[in-house]
Amino acid sequence: MSTVFIAFQTNEETRPVIEAIELDNPSATVHQEPAMVKIDAPDELVIRRETIEDQIGREYDLQELQVNLITMSGHLTEDEDTFTLSWK
Repeated sequence: MSTVFIAFQTNEETRPVIEAIELDNPSATVHQEPAMVKIDAPDELVIRRETIEDQIGREYDLQELQVNLITMSGHLTEDEDTFTLSWK
């Protein structure tokens, strides 16, 4: 088993995104740092557009993740609905 991760700047825009990631990835671990939030998950981390939209109450383009993204680890697969990091 390998761990994938994604890290975002800590700000008001990323809080609902992080909440959505936690909802969709119960095995993920969230590490709060002073200026960033790092989310680790075993093997796979899936970010779903629909869950983020539910959290923020508006339409969301997954490309918006790039604005506050610091780094990530894993193979990236993305489409209009999901942003997935995995080692599979």
